[in-house]
Amino acid sequence: MAFRVNDIPIDHADGLVNRTLRSIAKRLRNSTDRKESDALYKDLPKDSVRLLRLLPHQDENSRIECQLITCSILDSEKTHPYEALSYVWGSEKNRLPIHIDGVKQLVQANLHRALLHLRDCFVERILWIDAICINQKDNEEKGQQVQSMAKIYAKASRVIVWLADPPDNGDQADNGNQADSGDQALEAIRTAAEEQRVDSQLDERKQQVILSLLRRKWFQRIWVLQEVAAARHILIKHGSTEIDGYAFCSGLDVLKPFDKAHPDLQALIPLIAHLIRGAVFRRRHERDDTSRPARFSLNIRPLGELVDMYHTRKATEPLDKVYALLGMSSDAAEIEANYKASWEDLFRKLINFSLSDQVSVSTWEQKEVAVIEAKGCVLGEVSSAGDDANQDGQKVEITWKTALDLSDRKEQQSSHFALQPSAKAVEKGDVVCLLQGASKPTIIRLCDGFSAIVRIAGPATDRLPKWPDSETALPADLLLIWDWDESKGKSQGGKGYEHLVSSRRVPKCPNTECQCQDHLDKASRLWNFGILLNKVWRYDEAVKNLRKAVEVYGTGAALRSGDSPYADHGPWKEADKRVLGMMDDLLIDDNGAVKAKDKSDLASLSRAISNGREAVIQLLVDTCKADIESKDKKYGQTPLSRAISNGHEAVILLLDTGKVDLESKDKYRRTPLSRAAGNGHEAVVKLLLGTGKVDADSKGKDGRTPLSWAARGGHEAVVKLLLGTGKVDADSKDKDGQTPLSWAARGGHKAVVKLLSNEDGLVAKLLE
Repeated sequence: MAFRVNDIPIDHADGLVNRTLRSIAKRLRNSTDRKESDALYKDLPKDSVRLLRLLPHQDENSRIECQLITCSILDSEKTHPYEALSYVWGSEKNRLPIHIDGVKQLVQANLHRALLHLRDCFVERILWIDAICINQKDNEEKGQQVQSMAKIYAKASRVIVWLADPPDNGDQADNGNQADSGDQALEAIRTAAEEQRVDSQLDERKQQVILSLLRRKWFQRIWVLQEVAAARHILIKHGSTEIDGYAFCSGLDVLKPFDKAHPDLQALIPLIAHLIRGAVFRRRHERDDTSRPARFSLNIRPLGELVDMYHTRKATEPLDKVYALLGMSSDAAEIEANYKASWEDLFRKLINFSLSDQVSVSTWEQKEVAVIEAKGCVLGEVSSAGDDANQDGQKVEITWKTALDLSDRKEQQSSHFALQPSAKAVEKGDVVCLLQGASKPTIIRLCDGFSAIVRIAGPATDRLPKWPDSETALPADLLLIWDWDESKGKSQGGKGYEHLVSSRRVPKCPNTECQCQDHLDKASRLWNFGILLNKVWRYDEAVKNLRKAVEVYGTGAALRSGDSPYADHGPWKEADKRVLGMMDDLLIDDNGAVKAKDKSDLASLSRAISNGREAVIQLLVDTCKADIESKDKKYGQTPLSRAISNGHEAVILLLDTGKVDLESKDKYRRTPLSRAAGNGHEAVVKLLLGTGKVDADSKGKDGRTPLSWAARGGHEAVVKLLLGTGKVDADSKDKDGQTPLSWAARGGHKAVVKLLSNEDGLVAKLLE
């Protein structure tokens, strides 16, 4: 139906027309303002910034007049006479006008108030303010300037910290009787710094205004860290009251306004006060270094450590929780501020950079949580953790799982560390692991079916013990969750993180209504978590998870059985049999005990080795529920002898126990070294010889030595290893009168013959 003004009463029609005209006029004004605003921002030349000239006025209530100027200051080596402002933006909805080069611009109310207090009656002031000096509508310029912000603050003669909260954040300092609370707090801190004692007149109200000041939004923002870390001189300002940054920190040291009763402040203030205090010690000129990198950085810490320390700080734009740290990092040259990027991609890139490209990462837009799948070895466990976490870090003791220098000692080795400060405190029972491809260990906390990352950057590897090959050859499968905002909770129907874990990139069943793959994924996670629990000596919990894994996998396998409506899964049925067979190798009875032997009289450990079940071997060995020296009746072989024939990894696991008899002989009087040499397992031979506990020239029933077996098989690399010991008789004869050289010649192994004869002419003659 057509709308006609004539159908509306006269007074209503007049009102509608007036509102329409006002709306049109407003849109025209806004359009004009946008065009004039766009004219303010020309393309910035390289190494240039815009500075704001704040014009003086004797009337404090007059409108704010400014001018923008462009300066090439970023390539110089000294500071310049401008001041950089550090403040909290506030809501875009609460804005007030200023005039720049005669053009009206709307700025946040908190910035407007700061400019009023910064404006002098007679002298102009030169400032750098991000909201004005960067064209916020140009993402490319924004990214370039953000990349240079550490240098911009470092080049300023002074950084002004404006502590007033935006009005839209409910700042009580602007409401009624609380209008001067910030000024009172700064004055109390200044007095304490000057007198170096607590004022006896510091009543309860003054204590509260100080605490209120320290809870201002400025202390919670992530950008302010870089701004004060780069500063050469800091002025703290609230309203008309101001105090030197060093004096501010000195006053806090005297007053000690935050203690264990205020844990929120303990986590915030000491770290940032440490940066403020350091401003007076920073150089006013950069060193003349022609080898300086193209990107300026304060080089405070590696990015991973900075993220550990500050990821709980606040930022309006999620991307800034990473970009705000780049100027302080010592190693993040390959990550650049790009405001066209998505948070999902940036978070994934950060994790791969901080950990390794070998980890699989699932992230989501608008979520500060990641699910990480990785392989890693367990190095140790936190045996004690101090509760004195502050700007100096946290003292912890780590008990190492297995270290090479402890192979002949029963006691465990531990080390003490003073870890760098972090947003999350380390607790007793946390686990230290090294992920594949990572340069530093990661500290994790074992939860319910997954592990939470506590510190992505643990102790430096140059201070860690050395581990045997088993720690790197047999990594555990880890499911890690890194949550930057645990305060919001992840209950969501009582499932915790389950919804995120389930939504990561995993294979799905082609039968869309079938949930077999969900069961498979859950069983795999339970199994891997059980193995992880086992590696950190939590055996009871490990058995519970492993038994649950068998149960869940069985449910999934049933969905693929012939009786199921979703049974058409082809080769998966055979896979189910193999996986369930592997799980059944555990032979766990109703009491959770591992049986020693099965019906075929084959020990569980030997059976697992024969079937190549490294995970089962790990469990049986770690729980000490298997007889490592048990021999089968048919051949008299120990698990180690079987492992020799079946692969490197099982050998490592058994050697790692320190309990195997390396000289144990089977019914043919052959040792594990003899078996390894005969099978050509170079890595195993190297491991066995490296123990220094094997006879390199032992003889079996037939009189053959390991060298004879290696020569007979033509295993050149093994022959070299044995000869390299200097402890073998190369001319030793077996019961048939054959030497290693004659065995090599009979087999036509020219390279081995040459090794054993050292005469080219003899080689040809023997081979004939």
